[in-house]
Amino acid sequence: MTDRNEILRYLGFRGKPADERTLQTMESCLAELEQAVTPRSIHRGFPVAFSGGAVTVGGLRIESVDLARHISGCGEAVLFAATLGARADFLLERAAKADMSRAVVMQACAAALTESVCDEFQRKIAREAAKRGLYLRPRYSPGYGDFSIRYQRDLLNILDCRKIGLSMTEDFMLVPTKSVTAVIGLTKEKTSCHIAKCMECRSLDCPFRKE
Repeated sequence: MTDRNEILRYLGFRGKPADERTLQTMESCLAELEQAVTPRSIHRGFPVAFSGGAVTVGGLRIESVDLARHISGCGEAVLFAATLGARADFLLERAAKADMSRAVVMQACAAALTESVCDEFQRKIAREAAKRGLYLRPRYSPGYGDFSIRYQRDLLNILDCRKIGLSMTEDFMLVPTKSVTAVIGLTKEKTSCHIAKCMECRSLDCPFRKE
């Protein structure tokens, strides 16, 4: 289920109640999105090798101290991608043309729905991993820390994301926009909740941080 509190955080209502009109618009936008989208995902697992501040997974060498730290101790990693699909972008564009205040709420709902969908797909990966005695680290995406967004292209190619209708622009932005790529470490060490991303993030002043 999509986290309503997360939607309200995106809208700037952190720590304070939202007005009734906003709540009604939120429920309307969320219902419209949930009825329209067809989320899809794809993932592949690979051994992991570390070398200084770099990680090699799926034949791809990723120069990122932050990613290396995030999945340190992991013997394997999953490359992951998910998308709400083109229908979400259509609804967002339509809302932007018709009513900007509704469009803002729609954007927040779509962002939270994307996270919810990714979390659900990740739970399925966790169940697969548990059969082998492995636990997941929270997903870590290009653009986090020093993990360059330029690696989007490599992840899309390795996963063959055309199968789920996912591509990118020349400046490495995903299309459809409500999509995610990520690296998920697999470890034998039991970890805290693998979808509690804020517990692992070092951006303590982030306005969207969960307590």
